[in-house]
Amino acid sequence: MPNSVRIWDLPTRLFHWLLAVCFIGLIVSGQIGGAAMTWHFRFGYSLLTLLLFRLLWGFVGGHWSRFATFWPSPAKVWRHLRGNGDPMAAVGHSPLAALSVLAMLLFLLLQVSTGLISDDEIANAGPFTHLVSNALVSKATAYHKQIGKFILIALTLLHLAAVLFYLWRKRENLIAPMLSGDKVIEPPVRASRDDTRTRLMAALLLLVCAGLVALVLQIAGQP
Repeated sequence: MPNSVRIWDLPTRLFHWLLAVCFIGLIVSGQIGGAAMTWHFRFGYSLLTLLLFRLLWGFVGGHWSRFATFWPSPAKVWRHLRGNGDPMAAVGHSPLAALSVLAMLLFLLLQVSTGLISDDEIANAGPFTHLVSNALVSKATAYHKQIGKFILIALTLLHLAAVLFYLWRKRENLIAPMLSGDKVIEPPVRASRDDTRTRLMAALLLLVCAGLVALVLQIAGQP
């Protein structure tokens, strides 16, 4: 009998949607330029905070949000592609979805990192540009503006295409569980812990990450 199971805890869901807001804000503010770059940096620092939180939450968060439950080993990916993968491997992120998630996290971290040492040579420079060589600043700026942004847009479009494919061809709504946290699953599976204690721990962890980002920026001399 199908069961409604809590798969995505509230911190994971909030991370997902706040990440989307920051990403859109970064793209729009970066395209506008000028005075909007103030918001570009704010979105960037917020995104860095979220990424640090997600990396830590991947070890202490709800069961299905932990990296250990969806790490896409080559064997898992191969079995999934052949159609004989473990059904439990797709309760949270399927092996292919896991690859997409990890790629997104990796390239977002790379984009934020290069942004911290980028310089448009007009009016905007990352807070750490004075700590690295001009050659590294030049390479980071080129990647940030000409490569990384388009990789992330491509990954986002791929993500959206996969969501639509599952909705259209497999009649599986992947958006609803990321809003409610619950999925209707045939076999009984372990639910993610999502109670007051877990949420308070997540809030504390997020504050620590935000404080760490603020501290590093202050040390770098960023107001």
